[in-house]
Amino acid sequence: MNSAFQLSNPDGLYDPSGNAYSHVAEVRAGSRLLYVAGQGGEDAEGNLSPLFAEQARQALENVRLALAFKGAGLGQVFKLTLLIVDHSEERLREWVAAADRAWEGQMTPTCTLIPVARLALDGMLVEVEAVAAV
Repeated sequence: MNSAFQLSNPDGLYDPSGNAYSHVAEVRAGSRLLYVAGQGGEDAEGNLSPLFAEQARQALENVRLALAFKGAGLGQVFKLTLLIVDHSEERLREWVAAADRAWEGQMTPTCTLIPVARLALDGMLVEVEAVAAV
């Protein structure tokens, strides 16, 4: 359990864990907040895979690298905003698989998924913005 925040899924709401998110995040007073700008699926050289699943994996790795720069990790993320180009159930399943691997079976952060027509770069299929509490 993270000491800076608590994730929960209240009774009366469906269990969102199969879609890789939680319903509520309570951030404790005195926590330091880190805001990570939207990260796409490009590698350090700016290359984008044509595969959504690979871009999702890389985007999460980019979030992880940004957090590590400030001494934090994915386990300290309590909020994601997820932008997916041409969203589909298949892409949702691929995202869930990537998120489940990244969070290693722990509760996943609250998340808003927004389908979009396009992102900043040609070929960019996913963008992930994160907020962490440490």
